[in-house]
Amino acid sequence: MIEMISQPWPWYVSGPMIALVMFLLLWAGGSFGVSSTLRTMCAIGGAGKQAAFFNFDWKSQIWNLIFVGGAVIGGYIASTVLASPDNLALSQATISDLEALNIPFDGGLAPEAFFSWEALTTVRGLIILVLGGFMIGFGTRWAGGCTSGHAISGLSNLQLPSLIAVIGFFIGGLVMTHLLFPIIF
Repeated sequence: MIEMISQPWPWYVSGPMIALVMFLLLWAGGSFGVSSTLRTMCAIGGAGKQAAFFNFDWKSQIWNLIFVGGAVIGGYIASTVLASPDNLALSQATISDLEALNIPFDGGLAPEAFFSWEALTTVRGLIILVLGGFMIGFGTRWAGGCTSGHAISGLSNLQLPSLIAVIGFFIGGLVMTHLLFPIIF
């Protein structure tokens, strides 16, 4: 059983499972989005006294906190208990592209050159972390949700703003990958 669940699942299994979760959420009247849990946590902490945005019935969003907590616990279990000892299967073309940007491929999902305590102590690492965090937070608030909320929940609900946001996410990703990323690295 451990062997089966520790392997990547094909799209024809994981896709219908996502669809099932979305159907259950729509049926229960909920909407999926990870970034909304930050708003809920701020409301629990009393931020509603300072800003009207956080003044809402946060108790109705407890299920979302449980969902995100489960995602964090599941991610930890997947990266420790179910982790494969093999290197990440990455194409040689991608490895060459990373090396051209001075990003060494160490076999892991996240390069140690950027995702380690040592990388955080460098000026470049700190700037990337702070600036990237600000841009993600600003973009999430401006777009009214995160990529998962818009792409999975919003598109499932046939919301035009989510379609526009997802198109914007893809354009931003292309600009970052092909224009900004080579300049930064």
